[in-house]
Amino acid sequence: MDTMCAFELKRPTNVAEASALLAKPNARVIAGGTDLVPNLRRGLDAPATLVDITGIAALTALDLDRAPRVIGAGATLAHLAGDPRIGDEYPALAQAAAEVAAPAHRNAGTLGGNLCLDTRCVFYNQSEWWRASNGYCLKRRGDTCHVAPHGKRCHAAFSGDVAPALIVLGAEVEIASVDGMRRLPLAALYRDDGAKHLALAPGELIVAVHVPPAATGSHSAYGKARVRGSVDFPLAGVAMAVAFDGARIARLDVALTGTNSNALSLAGTETLVGRAADDATLAALGNLVAKQVSPMRTTVTASNYRRRVASVLVQRLLRNLAAEHATD
Repeated sequence: MDTMCAFELKRPTNVAEASALLAKPNARVIAGGTDLVPNLRRGLDAPATLVDITGIAALTALDLDRAPRVIGAGATLAHLAGDPRIGDEYPALAQAAAEVAAPAHRNAGTLGGNLCLDTRCVFYNQSEWWRASNGYCLKRRGDTCHVAPHGKRCHAAFSGDVAPALIVLGAEVEIASVDGMRRLPLAALYRDDGAKHLALAPGELIVAVHVPPAATGSHSAYGKARVRGSVDFPLAGVAMAVAFDGARIARLDVALTGTNSNALSLAGTETLVGRAADDATLAALGNLVAKQVSPMRTTVTASNYRRRVASVLVQRLLRNLAAEHATD
């Protein structure tokens, strides 16, 4: 990696101060830095100011006794993975947080950071000299997406683990700026464009996630495939929340990561409501995934392999959650 760029470090003590600093030109927020710092070392960004928000106590607060539950964006992934209250009510969220990278990354990395994870591609996440030798790429300093040279958009893949879990749980994000606060459904935070995958305006900061209480009798889980059993980003990650009426599906929500430039909410799951989680239903669900994911040549594995992995993962989750429901 190259030497990091020069920058000015600011450490605000409250959200209003952080918002004011982020409103200045070429300012970036940093918390755990597990994604941003390697990108700075590779020359993928060169902010004039880094705004360190780890000193803002309000961002680490959890309020799990109200509806909706409120989880501060500064909460670490290790905290989310290890809090028994989260594990009991939102297994998908706890499992997704536990699957991020390695323990050292989870101890430093935050909920907000994982939600805002930069998109990744084998043509982008490289050293400066490597990217320069390829004429750069559409995501930074170039005019061609090497994954799809004849296209007009970047196909770098979003690989955050916690986003799909929170999407199927019906979460909303709370966003701060100098203009005040706003909230939007978490799924609306993402756009299917690898170069501009976040629907955040310059200077905006995610401060909290609001999650509705889990419905009685609902089940959730997260599954992930990666090249190595630790550290690696997902080749495909699937989150599911399901409720049953007897042996039949009453509600089914699925979201995916690692396959598209956004955290993908699976469409068409309502067509499976009222059906048992049998082989025919599993096959229909797998087909929905295979038709909607669009993995490209952004990793070291073949695109079709990632499509098939995502399809298998979603079937496995539904089978396991149906078995869990049967033993309740």
